[in-house]
Amino acid sequence: MLDVRRMQVLRAVVSSGSVTGAAAVLGYTPSAVSQQIAALEKEARTELLERVGRGVRPTAAGLLLTGYADAIGRQVAEAETALADLLAGRTGRLAVRYFATAGAALVAPAVARLRTEHPGVQIELKLIDPEDPLPDVREGRADLALVVGPAGHEGVRLLHLLDDPYLAVLPEGHRLADAPEPGLSDLAEEPWVGSEWPGPCLDAQLSACEAAGFRPRFVVESEDYVTAQGFVAAGLGVSLIPRLGLRNGVRDGVVVRELRAPEPTRSIYAAVRETAPPQPALRAFIAAMRSAAGVG
Repeated sequence: MLDVRRMQVLRAVVSSGSVTGAAAVLGYTPSAVSQQIAALEKEARTELLERVGRGVRPTAAGLLLTGYADAIGRQVAEAETALADLLAGRTGRLAVRYFATAGAALVAPAVARLRTEHPGVQIELKLIDPEDPLPDVREGRADLALVVGPAGHEGVRLLHLLDDPYLAVLPEGHRLADAPEPGLSDLAEEPWVGSEWPGPCLDAQLSACEAAGFRPRFVVESEDYVTAQGFVAAGLGVSLIPRLGLRNGVRDGVVVRELRAPEPTRSIYAAVRETAPPQPALRAFIAAMRSAAGVG
């Protein structure tokens, strides 16, 4: 097999026209250059240089290998540039898993910012609700996932982004519609409209209700914020919807009120793989989401 480094020595000799000139360019002794050429000729099983006066010129084989050495040198330079861009975060690829409300509030502005500041970074977005995205992160299929937690997950590190409080959504004309900050316990005897899938978001609601001394009586399971507002507007019950879930607007026929403690809150985290190597593009994306969340 031909030694790539010795091919670069050959290229230097051919470019300079002499062993002495190549030695000066490479910082070698002329003897070391001659030894490298002799070793390459042994690998090639043919002569690569012939003497012409005080200098040398390539044989047909030497000229052939010099051309390949030029191409290899260009490719190595391109690889070094590409690697530098990747390590600096100017290029790369991020696979992101997200759920709907966090996507609109955090991921969308983060993607827009990254496209402006790091246009060479490609971002693959995938909506995961209600699937569990952590296996994708742990097994390297995704670089980052937005999750509601925290919970212990081996091999995954959770970075807190924000706490998203649940607000009371009441029908117009409800007895608490004009209360500035009703208590959660004030809703204990009300029929409830569900707005969450079973999981950590619903658990946050149920834990707060338990702390307030009751368990809600769900009469409708909508598992969707827009649909839940529709059921509330129709007078079928009250609901809790996170602040991020109301960013796209509150429909007619409902009133939204903040709750006094215990205030149901879901905590949103960015999940990354513990053993993942440093990725400047990933750090920039997390910083952009923190900025969109109003933290850090």
